[in-house]
Amino acid sequence: MSHGSRVTAVSFLLIGSSFILTLFAANSIKNLQPYSDPTGTLKTYSTQGSIDLSNAFFQPLGTNGNGRSCVTCHAPSDGWSVSVEHLKQRSPLDPIFQLLDGANCPTADPSKTPAQTYGLLLSKGLIRISLPVPTGAEFTVSVNNDPYECSATTDTQLSLYRRPLPSTSLRFLPAIMWDGREPDLTTQAGNAAAVHAVPAAPPTAGQLQQIVSLETSLFTAQSDDSIAGSLTARGADGGPTNLSQQTFFPGINPDGVNVFALYPRWTGLSGNAKANQQGSIARGEMLFNNRPIRITGVAGFNDLRGQDPVSGTCGTCHNAPNVGSSSSFAMMNIGTSTPRFDLPSYLLQCTDGTQVFTSDPGRAMATGKCADIGKFKVPSMRGLAARAPYFHDGSAATLEQVLNFYDQRFGMLLTDQEKADLIAFMNSL
Repeated sequence: MSHGSRVTAVSFLLIGSSFILTLFAANSIKNLQPYSDPTGTLKTYSTQGSIDLSNAFFQPLGTNGNGRSCVTCHAPSDGWSVSVEHLKQRSPLDPIFQLLDGANCPTADPSKTPAQTYGLLLSKGLIRISLPVPTGAEFTVSVNNDPYECSATTDTQLSLYRRPLPSTSLRFLPAIMWDGREPDLTTQAGNAAAVHAVPAAPPTAGQLQQIVSLETSLFTAQSDDSIAGSLTARGADGGPTNLSQQTFFPGINPDGVNVFALYPRWTGLSGNAKANQQGSIARGEMLFNNRPIRITGVAGFNDLRGQDPVSGTCGTCHNAPNVGSSSSFAMMNIGTSTPRFDLPSYLLQCTDGTQVFTSDPGRAMATGKCADIGKFKVPSMRGLAARAPYFHDGSAATLEQVLNFYDQRFGMLLTDQEKADLIAFMNSL
């Protein structure tokens, strides 16, 4: 791979960084390379050591000329996803800006301003995917409203707008994609290349093996807090190296008991600004583990348990130890796919007479089942500070908005101090 190709693939990640010359000289990203984010520093630990930039993950996957590679939408600096803050800093010539899926509509007028053509990408970090209504589905679909009047959005081929999920810490990943539609990482990599890079020929088995080998070697987490300092100080267990050593198997900790145990040694700290922040992070962890939530009306949870409401905590659903994803193949509808003014909305008419208005049918587009409408996976919580916005549709610009959603949805009545402590904790992950 030439130096010119390397610039195409990764220079947008590193413009203005002092280590860019060293990076290209070494043709790799060093292990635990620090990246600044809004609340501190993010790092990735690789079990392979340094990250080889000749890996197919960083190479344009085809000869169609659009320059797309996996790293286009999965940037190391952004927790291996994309952040709106960094998207706005990219050149208009960056390969992420393709009408195919980066634009609000693939037939958008490219002569308009980027904010008009790529508004959803630049404001919420959304990539457009086009999915057909499954054969034999228990529902029919009609486009209720499309703010973009896009001819590619039809009653049988839906335009859905979703955040790129992180391509890191995948050892803790029972469900692949927001709707769990991919059976394994190799298939996911091949389909992603076909859809988003449109190569002249499919990636080879060797290229797919390289991509999956890289992805499964990566563990990403916040390593330093701008106020609390190192997240391993005083015996704390934050950071990506500790994450890489985390025990996991599908179904571990199904009851979500004491999900996070990173900062118990910071409990009760106070005094100067650093100690105060460390104490706040520890309180946030305890709130996550113990603050009661009356969980009600969640399809994929309450109905499966045969109990509504359920008295739980944040960890009841985000139960993978020290990761915060679900440890099982869990798909839930918490109400994040209600119609929105800036997304197409759809009317789903189920065979049992039920009607559902939604901006994204979620899991139902993979299974064809009405019971799966609006269900999405429980994503990992590590590296949150680097990859705003949040939820599958980027509808929460900040972690405060995430908490406000849950506070209102489940009537939690969080105090301002509880919100501040939970945000401090989530930013430390």
